[in-house]
Amino acid sequence: MAEKLKLEIITPYGKVVDAEVDEVMATGVLGEFCVLPGHAPFLSSLKIGEFCYRVDGVAACMALNWGYFEVQDDRVVVLVETAEHAHEIDVERARVAQARAEQALKGIGPEDKQFKIYEAALERALIRMQVAGRETRK
Repeated sequence: MAEKLKLEIITPYGKVVDAEVDEVMATGVLGEFCVLPGHAPFLSSLKIGEFCYRVDGVAACMALNWGYFEVQDDRVVVLVETAEHAHEIDVERARVAQARAEQALKGIGPEDKQFKIYEAALERALIRMQVAGRETRK
């Protein structure tokens, strides 16, 4: 059994993480999960959420926006629309996005075509602010 996982996080703009890590924690459509070296192969859809990985006892957290997560042979490949490390997140921009989405949601109901779009925008803004508060931690 390997002692590390090979982690690759790829967006349409390129590879944002390429590292050897101790563990990976992600938010799948069915809930949160953790992967350690030697994990059985699996594939999961990811939802908007927090994504963390640990290297030598230090966790790095990111905000991810929809995608796929695959584990195979101690290799984790994550394909996502966007991925932002905590230190890259513009908190003020996230607050503005939150306010804009909340305002838009006040004027429409769940049957409106735009409802899911504004709901996802709100979720993204909230996750981005949550992750921005984390930075790195032991």
